[in-house]
Amino acid sequence: MNTYKNIKVIAFDADDTLWVNETYYREAEQKFMKLLSPYETKNKIDQELFKTEMKNLHLYGYGIKSFVLSMIESALELSNYRVDSKTIEKIIGIGKEMLEKPLELLDDVELTLKTLQPKYKLILATKGDLLDQERKLKKSGLEKYFHHIEILSDKKTEDYQSLLDRLEIKKSEFLMVGNSLKSDVLPLLEIGTQAIHVPFHTTWIHEEVKDHQNNGDFKTFARIKDILTYL
Repeated sequence: MNTYKNIKVIAFDADDTLWVNETYYREAEQKFMKLLSPYETKNKIDQELFKTEMKNLHLYGYGIKSFVLSMIESALELSNYRVDSKTIEKIIGIGKEMLEKPLELLDDVELTLKTLQPKYKLILATKGDLLDQERKLKKSGLEKYFHHIEILSDKKTEDYQSLLDRLEIKKSEFLMVGNSLKSDVLPLLEIGTQAIHVPFHTTWIHEEVKDHQNNGDFKTFARIKDILTYL
C-alpha cells in the first residue's frame, strides 16, 4: 500500500537534512570551551552556554549570530566579567568562521530533489537567520528545485498551519521531510499531515525528543534517497 499516494507537495528542512550544519556548532563550542578554560570546567561552560542560548531564543531566534551573542554573554558571566577584549574578538571570529564555511551537501540530496521535482511541488521550509539561510541556499545550488522557499522563525504547529493556509495546501496532500523529530515530524503529525524522519548523526540538545510514541505515524529512513522508494 502506498502511504503517500495523495501527496502533491513535499517540504524539506534544510540544515542537517540537505546540508551539514550542526557539526559546525559542535566545533565552535569546542573552541569556545578552550577559550574559557581559564575560568571554568568544560562541562560548566557547556551547560551555561546552552542555558544562555535557551534564555535568548525568544529575543534573537535561531542561527549563528544568535549563537555568537550568547557565547559573548556566557563568556562575560563565566569569567565574572574578567574576560578581555582579545577573547571577545576571538569569539566573534568563531562566528565569522562559521558563516564563511563552505557548504557541504549531504549524500544524494540533489539526486533526490531532481527525481522528485517533475512529480511534486517542492518547498524548502527551514528555520534560522534569514540572511544566513539565503546565503547557504545560494551556495547549495538547490534553489532551482523549489517551487517555494519559506524561512521560518520557528517550527511549531501554528507555524506549519500558517504555511499551509497561505499556500492553500490541503493537509492530506502535504509531506514534510526533515532530520528533527521535534521540529520536522511531531508538529506535522499534530496538525494531521504526514512526515518522514531522516536523522542526522549529530542533534542539538534543544531538538532532542526523549519520550515520544512512535506509533507508526511516520517513517524513518537512514538516507534521504531512500524516500524515493515510496514516492
